[in-house]
Amino acid sequence: MACYHPTSAFIPATATKLCLFFSLVVGMASAQLSSNFYATSCPKALSTIKSGVDSAVSSEKRMGASLLRLHFHDCFVNGCDASILLDAGGEKTAGPNANSVRGYEVIDNIKSQVEKICPGVVSCADIVAVAARDSVVALGGPSWTVQLGRRDSTTASAATANSDLPPPTLSLSGLISAFSNKGFTAKEMVALSGSHTIGQARCITFRTRIYNETDIDSSFATSLQSKCPSTGGDNNLSPLDVTSPASFDNAYFKNLVAKKGLLHSDQQLFSGGSTDAQVNAYISNPTSFRTDFANAMVKMGNLSPLTGSSGQIRTTCSKTN
Repeated sequence: MACYHPTSAFIPATATKLCLFFSLVVGMASAQLSSNFYATSCPKALSTIKSGVDSAVSSEKRMGASLLRLHFHDCFVNGCDASILLDAGGEKTAGPNANSVRGYEVIDNIKSQVEKICPGVVSCADIVAVAARDSVVALGGPSWTVQLGRRDSTTASAATANSDLPPPTLSLSGLISAFSNKGFTAKEMVALSGSHTIGQARCITFRTRIYNETDIDSSFATSLQSKCPSTGGDNNLSPLDVTSPASFDNAYFKNLVAKKGLLHSDQQLFSGGSTDAQVNAYISNPTSFRTDFANAMVKMGNLSPLTGSSGQIRTTCSKTN
């Protein structure tokens, strides 16, 4: 046996195992994400994405939260593969996404700008991942290095969206389980839940809480009832963080201690259970929240990416090539 090498005719059989090992390592490395994936193929990709995000968030602060959520709802359904952007397959219209997930037009606009400078190079999945980071930064949150090189899926899954995306009705154990199924610890789940320091939620997602639950500040509940009637007004909006809804900070956790979590699942993080201590820790040390959130976002962005020859680079994010 011989193992060929570009700088020599062949490597003796005694080195075959070693050569094959290195070949395997190189093959594995090529299928991994990297921070400089577009350094030569599309050097202006990241700045183009940032410009598009900054413009969108400047026009509407809420869009920052929407783009962050878009990434989360993409990654929790068969990995970060831009499946949520496909019109076909039903994922867009699955229960957790229909009339709820936003920002598609922002991603489409950014994609068209990137296609002009580097046709067929940058995936929609990578654009969604970078846009989530840039959105957080635009609202005063931490930055992180986004690993790149994802490719886009050719299918979407409504069934997986319905089963894997955690609903706002979950108990603490349900939340821990839902995130554990994706490889996250309870601490990472709390950190990622801190994304609710920005953005808004629809009346239909918190109506039961403000009319039927007792683990809620009474004046807070009353004020919400004026925006969210017991019947009708399903799409009326209220901020997830009543204190500073357009700033990425740790006020979300302070609200939980005051029993002012908007969603049932929010208040579950501080309800006499195992995550109370972590909520208090993020209140006393906001820097640790920022660090933990950034690290958890990197981990989320690494969920089952399509790399190498898998998937495709969609020309239009809403449909396959």
